[in-house]
Amino acid sequence: MRHIAIIGSGPAGYYTAEAAQKHFGDDVRVDIFDRLPVPYGLIRTGVAPDHQSIKGVSRRYEKTALSQNVRFVGNVAVGTDVSIAQLQDLYDAVVLATGAPQDRDLGIPGEDLANCFGSAAFVGWYNGHPQFAGLAPDLSGNTAVVIGMGNVALDVARMLAKKGSEFDGSDIVGHALDALSASKIERIVLLGRRGPHQIMMTPKELGELGQLDHAAPHVDKGDLPDEAEDAILEPGLRKSVALLREFAATPEHIRAEKRIAIEFAFFVQPRALMGDGKVEAVEVEHTRLERGRAVGTGEVERLPADLVISCIGYRTAPIPGVPFDERQGRFANDDGRILPGLYCVGWAKRGPSGTIGTNKPDGFGIVEKIAADIASGSLGRGDKTGRDGFDALAAEKGLDVVTFRDWKKIEEAEAAAAREGSPREKFIDIEAMIRAAD
Repeated sequence: MRHIAIIGSGPAGYYTAEAAQKHFGDDVRVDIFDRLPVPYGLIRTGVAPDHQSIKGVSRRYEKTALSQNVRFVGNVAVGTDVSIAQLQDLYDAVVLATGAPQDRDLGIPGEDLANCFGSAAFVGWYNGHPQFAGLAPDLSGNTAVVIGMGNVALDVARMLAKKGSEFDGSDIVGHALDALSASKIERIVLLGRRGPHQIMMTPKELGELGQLDHAAPHVDKGDLPDEAEDAILEPGLRKSVALLREFAATPEHIRAEKRIAIEFAFFVQPRALMGDGKVEAVEVEHTRLERGRAVGTGEVERLPADLVISCIGYRTAPIPGVPFDERQGRFANDDGRILPGLYCVGWAKRGPSGTIGTNKPDGFGIVEKIAADIASGSLGRGDKTGRDGFDALAAEKGLDVVTFRDWKKIEEAEAAAAREGSPREKFIDIEAMIRAAD
C-alpha cells in the first residue's frame, strides 16, 4: 500500500488525487489537506460568484472525494500545525498543490495607502474567504482604478459595475452584495502597460462587459491598431480585439444611457499611488511598444482614484523547509520534483498561468513521476503509516480535523441560509464553519 499526501484541495489537488486512483487503484491511500475547513480552493474563493457554471466543476472533485481511498483533511495548516518533514515521515509522497494565494506587489511608492488592494484580497472579500472577509473597501468615491488587463481585472471591474438584481443566481456573500449595491463608483479605469493586441482577456469574459445593466465599456479608437493587423492574432485573442472594436464603435449617446463608465486605458504604466493616508490618484507614465515590450515615454499624468485594485498576478506562499524560487514566486522544482518524495503541481509548480483544466494533465503527470520513483526504489519499500500515522499525530497535537462528511454539513447549512435565488450564503469565518460541522 502506498500513501500520498496532497497539500491543497483546489483543482490541482483533486486532479492529482484522481490520477493516483486511476494509476494505483486500490493500492493507494490519498489524504488531501487544506488549511480551511472547506474544500475546492479557488473554485470556492477565486472564481467570480456570477460564474456558477464554472464552479460546477466541483461536482467532479466530489466524486473523487467520496471514494474510499481518498480523504479530505480540512482545518490543518501544513507548515504550522504539521511540518513537511513530519508528513514525509508518514507518506511515501507529499505533493504541494497550494496554488498561488498571495498578491504580487506592484513595487511602486504608495501601494500601502488605504483603499489599495491586491486582487487576491479583493476577490477574497466578495467571495467570502475568511482571511479577507473583514476587508471593508470604501466604495463611496467616484473612481476606481483596476491595474491589469487579464480576466481577473475583468472580474473585478464587472463586480464593481453590477447592482442589485444583476447578482441574482450568484453566491456573492451578503456583506459584499450590500456594499456593491450601495457603491457610488461611476468610473472604472482599467490600466494596461501595453496595447489591445497584448491583452490576456478571453472573449466570453470580455463580452460580459457589454451586457451590464448600468455600465458601458469605453475604448478609444485611437488606441486600436489597424484592423488588418488582427489577422496575425490567435483566434481567441482576435475575438477579444473584435469586441474592443465593437466597444469603440458604440455611439456616445448609447454609452451615455449607462451611468457607470468602464474605461480601457492602454499604453500606461503606474509609477506611484498618491494620497494623504488614503489613495487619491495614480501617477502613470505613457508607454510605447518596442519589440512587444512596454517602454516608458517620459510623459506622466495623474489619474484620480478613490479605490485601486492591483490585478497583476499571484505568488505561491512559501512553506518552511521547502526550496522556493523568489523570482518566479513558486516552489523551486524540476518539472514537478522538488526533493526526494516531495513534489508540486499546478500554480505551485508553474506559477499562476493556464485555466482550471490545465491542472488535469499536471496532476496526471506528477503521478506518473511518483510511480516512476516508486519503481526505481527511491521512495522506499512502501512501509509508511500514512493516514493512521497522521491520525495519531493529530490526536497528539489536539488538531480539530474537518472531514468531507463535516464539509457536507457546512455546505447544507450554507444552502439553508441562502437568500432567494442564491445557491448558498457562505460562512465567512472559520469558527462558524466548525460549529456548522459539529
